[in-house]
Amino acid sequence: MSEYLPILAGCATAFIVTLLLMKFLPLSGFFIGHDRGRLYAEGSSVNIGKPTGVGFYFSVVFALTVIIVNIFVSFRVGIIYSMILVVAAMVTGVLDDRSKEAWNEYIKGAMDAVISLFGSFIIVYFFGRDFVIGITGARYEFNVILYLVLAFILYIVSINAINATDGIDGLSSSLTILTVIAAAVVAGINETLDKNGILMGGAIIAVLAAYLIFNFNPSKVLMGDAGSRAIGFFVAFYLMYLKIPFAFLAICLPFLLDGGISVLKITVGRLTKRKIILFKSIITPIHDELRKKHHYSVKKTWTVLVASAVIIDIIYILICVIAHR
Repeated sequence: MSEYLPILAGCATAFIVTLLLMKFLPLSGFFIGHDRGRLYAEGSSVNIGKPTGVGFYFSVVFALTVIIVNIFVSFRVGIIYSMILVVAAMVTGVLDDRSKEAWNEYIKGAMDAVISLFGSFIIVYFFGRDFVIGITGARYEFNVILYLVLAFILYIVSINAINATDGIDGLSSSLTILTVIAAAVVAGINETLDKNGILMGGAIIAVLAAYLIFNFNPSKVLMGDAGSRAIGFFVAFYLMYLKIPFAFLAICLPFLLDGGISVLKITVGRLTKRKIILFKSIITPIHDELRKKHHYSVKKTWTVLVASAVIIDIIYILICVIAHR
C-alpha cells in the first residue's frame, strides 16, 4: 500500500490546489477571459461575462502533478512529453479564450493538427504499437504508419468532440470523470492498468472534481477551450496509454453523440459548401437539441446525458467482465 502513497498524496494535493485556484482565480487578468456567449447555443446568454478559460488552472495542476509524481512512482519520459502536449493544447485554448473575437476553425484545426501529430509520434516511439481489444482481451500490434494515422485521428476527434460537448454546466467534466473511471476499470480487466495509469486517472479526476464544484449549475466559472482541448487531448492519450484505443468508441460514445455529431455536421457542410447537411432535423450539439426543442432545463439535460453515460459504461464493463470469464 505504501507504494501508492505518492499517488494518493499527489491527487489530494492536486484537488486542494485546484480548489483554491478556482476560488481565488489568481493572475486572472493575464490568463482568464470572459465568456462571449455561443452563437446559436440555447441559453448561452446566461454565461456572458463569466470567467472563462479557467481550464488553464486545472490543466497546469494536472500536468505538474503527473510529471512530479511520475518521477517517484515509475518514471517514463514519454508521459512527461505527453503532459507537455496537454499544456500545449491548453495554451491554444487560452489564446482563443483571451482573444477579442473567437478564432475561426481553420486556425484551431491547424493547431490541433500540429499537437496531434507530435502526440502520435510520442505514442508510437515511447509506448509501442500494441493494443488490446477491451472486450475479448486479444492483443495485436499495429503497423507503424497505420498507428500514426489512427492515433492522429483519435486525437483530432477527441479534442473536437469534447470541446463541442462543453456547452452545459458540468457536462464535459462529469463525462470525462466517468470516461476515465470506465477506461481504468476496462484496463484493469485487461491487465494494462499500471501505476502511472492510476496516477493520471486519479489526477484528472481530482482536478475536475474541484473544478466541478464551481462549474455545476449555476456555474461561477467556465473551463473554456483552455480546458476542453486539454481534456480532449488527454482522453485520447489515456486510452492509447492503457492499450485500449478502440474502447473510445464505447466509453466516449456520449461525447461522440453529443459533440461529435456537431463536429461531423459542420465539417461535412463546409467541405461540400453546404450541399450536404447531415442530421438536418437535429440541433447539434445534442444538448442544444434537448434545451431548445424539448425545453429541458440545464440540470435535466445534464442528468439525461450523464445518466446515459453511466448506463453505457456499465454495460460495456459488464460485457468485458463476462467475455473474460
